[in-house]
Amino acid sequence: MRVLIAGLAAGFVAFQPAAAQDGSRMPITLDPQTGEVVSVVDAPLTFASQGGRTLLAADIEPNSSLPPPPAVAPVVPVVPRTGPEPKAPNTPDTMVHSLSPGDVRIKDIASIEGVRENQLVGYGLVVGLQGTGDTLRNAAFSEQSLQSMLERLGVNVRDSALRTRNIAAVIATAELPAFAGAGSRIDVNVASLGDASSLQGGTLIITQLAGADGEVYAVAQGPIAVTGYSAVGMAESVQKGTPTAGRIPNGALIERELQTNLDGLGALTFKLRNPDFRTAIRITDAINKYSRHRYGAPVAEERDYRTVALIKPRGMSAARFIAEIEGLPVRPDTPARVVIDERSGTVVMGADVRISTVAITHGNLSIRVSEAPVASQPAPFSDGETVVLPRTMVDASESGGNLAIIGGTDLQTLVRGLNQIGLKPTGVIAIVQAMKTAGALQADLVVQ
Repeated sequence: MRVLIAGLAAGFVAFQPAAAQDGSRMPITLDPQTGEVVSVVDAPLTFASQGGRTLLAADIEPNSSLPPPPAVAPVVPVVPRTGPEPKAPNTPDTMVHSLSPGDVRIKDIASIEGVRENQLVGYGLVVGLQGTGDTLRNAAFSEQSLQSMLERLGVNVRDSALRTRNIAAVIATAELPAFAGAGSRIDVNVASLGDASSLQGGTLIITQLAGADGEVYAVAQGPIAVTGYSAVGMAESVQKGTPTAGRIPNGALIERELQTNLDGLGALTFKLRNPDFRTAIRITDAINKYSRHRYGAPVAEERDYRTVALIKPRGMSAARFIAEIEGLPVRPDTPARVVIDERSGTVVMGADVRISTVAITHGNLSIRVSEAPVASQPAPFSDGETVVLPRTMVDASESGGNLAIIGGTDLQTLVRGLNQIGLKPTGVIAIVQAMKTAGALQADLVVQ
């Protein structure tokens, strides 16, 4: 026993110098979030590395220069919500929101994020056409589709030469609304894919409509309503609209539902259709003014110029909450913008368009060149020949050219000044573009 105690005492005495020597050599590691070097006891130390290895605390010289820590993105602190929590009211909403001139409802300028339509597309055949369908020699896919359809119906036509003109290959498109249930019906648009001249009187055979994920969500079938028509004769043809495209009202039956739950969307968010900072602020203020009276606390917060976040009151469904606030009146703010369509000669100006005072002159120069050839007859009893002599008439005229001073403090003054010059749409387009180049048009110019 004495020998054992003596051995333990000698080992403890020998361990003390080693522990004292290694006590200053604490292992350190790099914090991946802050970039600082921390020890095993989570004490922040200065970062240091040499040769790809992490140094120990005892290896760092007191006055040595150390490399800076790596740059990391700052962590935005989460500010906890303060104030009372909105609660569902005990009485139904009976408030009537009146719209003043210039006001619109929130539902008309914003939509709930995640609540949207989905595009569907399918390929099918239209039958029953009166000789206005695809030419099977020119549209091989129409012939293959016809053969496949007849084979599914038990008719073998593989070795037959099909020459029918009563079918047409079409593309069917539709939009699957949000929260649409199985058994509901949606409209279908149909457009010809081959060389058919008209779909008038045709019937779409059962066609599967698939989404972007390849899954079939609806099945379309029914007679096509075509508004356009065409008539062709030997030397004349008449056409109105587009006879190769039509529509089937309620022509598709939904077979698969989208798993969309309004209460399962999490945070509710309004997305502005025309993003604008002032409009987002006005929507937030209008919702909070109503919610303080209705729910006892503000429920809206603007995130950016496109997004307004909402907090659903406790004990209230998301559908009822959205229905109560989407009818609130708001006056949206629109940017000063001038839109020009040179093809149709359309000019649209916003209410906030302003023009600095400028002097404008505009003149129309028109040159008309007409040819009136004459025949020159030779003298009687001569050997001359009849020749055609050219005769050209050129007429040049210039109108307008009055100098006018235009300065618009509002849209009415601007329009009145342009009308005084007596311009046509093409002249207004040229003047607006010139004013933008001169820096007098204080608005965005959009040329389509």
